[in-house]
Amino acid sequence: MGHFDAGGAMTAVLKFQNLTLGYDRHPAVHHLQAEIAEGSLTAIVGPNGAGKSTLLKGVTGTLTPLEGRITFGALGRDDIAYLPQQSDIDRSFPISVLDLVAMGLWREIGPFGRLHPQQRGRVADAISAVGLTGFEGRPIGSLSGGQMQRALFARVLLQDAQLVLLDEPFTAIDVRTTADLLGVVRRWHREGRTVLAVLHDFEAVREYFPDTMMLARELVAHGPTADVLTAENQFRARSMAEAPDTDAEICVRNAA
Repeated sequence: MGHFDAGGAMTAVLKFQNLTLGYDRHPAVHHLQAEIAEGSLTAIVGPNGAGKSTLLKGVTGTLTPLEGRITFGALGRDDIAYLPQQSDIDRSFPISVLDLVAMGLWREIGPFGRLHPQQRGRVADAISAVGLTGFEGRPIGSLSGGQMQRALFARVLLQDAQLVLLDEPFTAIDVRTTADLLGVVRRWHREGRTVLAVLHDFEAVREYFPDTMMLARELVAHGPTADVLTAENQFRARSMAEAPDTDAEICVRNAA
């Protein structure tokens, strides 16, 4: 459901131009050249260590490119919502489900602002949309993995962003929660938002994600999911991931 410009070409919401990203001069994504169409629903797949999560951190601005650049079309940073892996979140922080979800309105209310009645209604609607009505006062540390993920999705719903980035959103949660949250993802797609999701479950990718980008530090394939998730591409991705990382070794030597 991509958007088109006046000439009939797909409008790119993101462009990766010779993009290299990494940590301490050690590249995790190499020379990526690709475009993400506005309104597209794209899965990012690949072996462990392929650079999938690193790519999302580059898009959010958490990581600065070592080389190349990311351009955003008409989007600003405020138009991006990011759901990190659950392992990146401190569950011991003493806040309630209501407080966590309300953080999705931080642009409107600021870090210490109070919720107006209309905003409270929107928070309640988001909590209801992910099936957590009745959990508003529960501390986040008491939630199951699936309940926590529902709360995080509710926070993203409130951000009302045009570009949604999801890092392994369905890992270690139950089947029903996965189905409910996939429903939220489809809703974003119907609304014309652009969604990029790091995923491992190829069955879910085939069923719900029209487009796929396969990474193995470098780009293996990008396009319609059926064309990308071939046995040949999967074998090539594994081979590339297991190969010595010569670019990284050169980078490290040059930095020394």
